[in-house]
Amino acid sequence: MARNKYDIDETLESKFDLNQLKRLGKYVGSYKKTLITVIVLMLISSALSMLNPLFLKDVMDTIEQCAIHGTIGKTEATQRVIIASFLMLAVTIIVVLILRFKIKMMAEVGQGVIHALRRDLFIHLQELPFSYYDDKPHGKIQVRVVNYVNNLSDLLSNGIVNTITDMCSLIFIIIFMLMLNVQFTLVCLCGLPILAVLVWTIKKKQRRAWQIQSNKQSNLNAYIAESINGIRVTQSFVREEVNTDIFNRLNMESKKSWLNAVKYNFLLNPVVQTITVVTTAIIYVLGVAWITDGYTAMTVGTLVAFTGYISRFWAPITTLANFYNSVLTAISYLERIFETIDEPVKVTDEPGAQPMPEIKGEVEFKNVCFAYDDGVPVLKNVSFKAGVGESYAIVGPTGAGKTTIVNLISRFYNLTSGQVLIDGIDISKVTIKSLRTQMGVMMQDSFIFAGTIMDNIRYGNMDASDEDVIRAAKTVCAHDFIMGLENGYYTEVNERGSRLSAGQRQLISFARAVLADPKILILDEATSSIDTETEILLQKGLNELLKGRTSFIIAHRLSTIKNSSCIMYVDHGEIVEMGSHDELMKNKDGMYYKLYMSQYDFLDKK
Repeated sequence: MARNKYDIDETLESKFDLNQLKRLGKYVGSYKKTLITVIVLMLISSALSMLNPLFLKDVMDTIEQCAIHGTIGKTEATQRVIIASFLMLAVTIIVVLILRFKIKMMAEVGQGVIHALRRDLFIHLQELPFSYYDDKPHGKIQVRVVNYVNNLSDLLSNGIVNTITDMCSLIFIIIFMLMLNVQFTLVCLCGLPILAVLVWTIKKKQRRAWQIQSNKQSNLNAYIAESINGIRVTQSFVREEVNTDIFNRLNMESKKSWLNAVKYNFLLNPVVQTITVVTTAIIYVLGVAWITDGYTAMTVGTLVAFTGYISRFWAPITTLANFYNSVLTAISYLERIFETIDEPVKVTDEPGAQPMPEIKGEVEFKNVCFAYDDGVPVLKNVSFKAGVGESYAIVGPTGAGKTTIVNLISRFYNLTSGQVLIDGIDISKVTIKSLRTQMGVMMQDSFIFAGTIMDNIRYGNMDASDEDVIRAAKTVCAHDFIMGLENGYYTEVNERGSRLSAGQRQLISFARAVLADPKILILDEATSSIDTETEILLQKGLNELLKGRTSFIIAHRLSTIKNSSCIMYVDHGEIVEMGSHDELMKNKDGMYYKLYMSQYDFLDKK
């Protein structure tokens, strides 16, 4: 059973620590040269922009000297103003060009990191066992690969470089401010403790709020994915209004959680603006008072230049505060992303695993026990031996463990205890790829990918020619219906094959398994959605296909497995009966006999 669904918030299994930011830093480190170049240019830009208030000071002092004190002439004053204006324009142009370069390069860095992070996440998802997907709604997995990674974009594209450059800019600004007036500088610095107290006070609440928001976003995404996949059932049972109510509830929870989270982000800017206004006002009052009192170190130009630095002083601090906000926000997403990447690949190659030799087809279960995460046993000491080329049918009630048996042959799960041997080799000791490439598997869910029918069948063997694909389709009696479609084998089908009937999807999936030319063939309810007439034709192809191949067939329609070498009746995780059809039918008190006769009586009454 799934441990999580759309209306249950996820809980983190490990707490966040700064090492996860270091892990993110490793992705950014791939672009070290670009980052260094951008940072150097931004420092040059920051240093140059510091000159503008000095140019403005020179302009104001020149006007004061010319108009009020008369110490310089108009011509000289005009020349000095023009030179200062030209220098300010030149600095502005250079800063703009550097900024444009920075935006372009950091966009590439940010998207490059996101690409690498999403690639690693997807590759890891490909390796995770079935049990991981059994336990989690697929929408909650998808949101991590798409939404959560996307939400790191601004932090990666701008936050890192802006933070580094703004910290350096802040140092430059303080130096220039001290050069102009030490007292004014100390007044500005008095606002920093107030800001620090605010940041420290709200940081825990802010992080928790973004964790809750990511949970609600995940829940919403999970329900959307589930609703889209089940839209036919929804409309069949007229559940549209009920589902809309559920969606509105989840959507509202997401909205409220987002509003609650961003209110903490929005607290910093008003505080910074208030501190800026207050310190600026104090400096204006002090400056005017000192100018009026004839304080020789204070001029109008000095006051104007310093107030210009005040805005520059708080701008990087605002950026740093916003970066801190971004980091806290990113933490809630990084926790989920790295939690997924850190999810252990429980089914993996053991150290020293060797490639599986070419399979002949002997399969043996030795005292196999298996249980899922909840610890409830699914298989209990299952033992049997299938010879090369034999066909083993597995029957029994729903939930008896039939599909689990065939899943263990392909090693989709690890055993709790016991051994599964192929040709006498323990499959846990060989590489998974070398094992599965020699098997053909058709599961109950006949998944069809978006694309052509030709591509869907070739999924079983990407090196197969068109002729091979057609031959496989003919073997399973799919050729005629395929040729009846508008473009034959090149007909485009939708994801999950929604344009096709259930029987047609199964035939395509079966042809996919046939094309792999496996030594071991696993058919899980292969004919459950095929009409009786097609089943008769398919049985002829199967008889030829199964020759020389060891096959395991799960079927509820017992007419399809009467000719199997051996039939195993499984119930409550144990093999209750085993033998050929004729042998099992001799035991009129046996489970297989009762099952077969119940189907026979049902069909006879029809």
